Amino acid sequence: MTIAKNKWPNHPRILEINTWPWLHSLTESYGHAINLENVPIKVIDEELSRYDAIWLMGVWERSPHGRDVALKHEGLQEEYQNVLRYFSTDDVIGSPYAVHYYHVDKNLGGIEALKAFRTELSKRNILLILDFVPNHVSVDHPWILEKSDAFIIGNTNDLMTKPYDFFSIGNMVYAHGRDPNFPPWTDTVQINAFSKEARKKAFNTLIRIAESCDGVRCDMAMLMTNEIFKTTWGNRAGEMPESEYWEELITLVKEKHPEFKFIAEVYWDLEWELQQQGFDYCYDKRLYERLIQGNASSIRHHLKTDWNYNKKLLRFIENHDEERAIKIFGEQKSVAAAILILTLPGARLIFEGQTKGYLKRVPVQLGRAPSEVINQKINVFYNRFLEIFPRSYLDNGSWSLCEVKPIDISEDKLGIIAYQWWLEEDHVVIVVNYGKNTSKGHVLLNNLDFGSSTWKFKDLITEKIFGYKGDDLNTYGLYVELDAWKAHIFQVEREKS
Repeated sequence: MTIAKNKWPNHPRILEINTWPWLHSLTESYGHAINLENVPIKVIDEELSRYDAIWLMGVWERSPHGRDVALKHEGLQEEYQNVLRYFSTDDVIGSPYAVHYYHVDKNLGGIEALKAFRTELSKRNILLILDFVPNHVSVDHPWILEKSDAFIIGNTNDLMTKPYDFFSIGNMVYAHGRDPNFPPWTDTVQINAFSKEARKKAFNTLIRIAESCDGVRCDMAMLMTNEIFKTTWGNRAGEMPESEYWEELITLVKEKHPEFKFIAEVYWDLEWELQQQGFDYCYDKRLYERLIQGNASSIRHHLKTDWNYNKKLLRFIENHDEERAIKIFGEQKSVAAAILILTLPGARLIFEGQTKGYLKRVPVQLGRAPSEVINQKINVFYNRFLEIFPRSYLDNGSWSLCEVKPIDISEDKLGIIAYQWWLEEDHVVIVVNYGKNTSKGHVLLNNLDFGSSTWKFKDLITEKIFGYKGDDLNTYGLYVELDAWKAHIFQVEREKS
């Protein structure tokens, strides 16, 4: 069956799903086995259809060796017990980032089940994102049996002096995959980003993946840039290629699939560099950190960056690597942070369970999540917000940050962050007090000539309507006064005479 190619919106709303526990939870809820082939239509219509794209995290076949590592890892054992009061070895399935093979795991239904799920998404104009792990594969991946220079090779001395960094298979010694700032991942083998053979294998893998989805989230993408890879592996990597890994791969893949999107998990302030190498969206970890700190001034400064950079960032307050938002931010602050990340330019990511206020972060090595009580206050907020915000602005509209003139306090202590979207004559103004104290100021609105008319500002959150005279708006700006962590989302209309 040919699946229709849906168009990517400019600023997509993405739901990340931890696939294995999600299907397990649906199985328990519905009382019969559910895999990707028979996800209930009600779930797709009522939960998934709120999003432009679904990222199914962890669909690829997991490594048997990786599962053994996950079972024996002492630190992970403690995490399992913190999440599941009673867990068995059957709950441990291994890491989705120690890919054994890029085949859809048979426990999830296999490739035909994925096709069926994607077909249902496509009927509703929902796109599908899957994982690509460029830095490493599992130590028992079939590539390890081939004679090639696709991996970082060690020697007997490495094996003796750095037994946690290297391992042997037969007469060969290989390096485990790693981030230069942390110990190696002992369930993986390090791919050599400088190897022509490795790049060819990556291209062939991505072409196959692109037949099954509309985009990939690339794990730890910055590790494959030439400079970082050279710094990490030195002479072991060989001669640095003239072309960057991502420039080469993304260009080749997009020649065959022009609309296919690449999303980078990227840190160390390398977002701009990876955008230049071809990524459509890059994690905005800096904003996440500033949202945790709660400094509105630093957030406003962050949002002043170039539009072409800003619109290619992916905003989040939760994902599978971070603690649950409600745990990190608390209720009120998490709502304010969510309003910001869901109304800014770029891609916006919500993690499954975030909208229900779940507190427990499930290790990716587990195939089952705990039962949690839904936080009704958080759930009501998300359910309403995901319905009320007019997505047409994000698809086609223009955006600008608004200057805010503080009242009675200095600008660096002002909690208010304001910006606007507009599409032809329609305007939406978002105002958030991202601070623990009441804040008030005048918001200067761009691209609006208020004249002497009377204007109606309807708050989509509370449904309250505020009236303002055009002369006052032109002279002073929009007066706002907000309690801690509160927000307005104003739909702006001229009063009819």
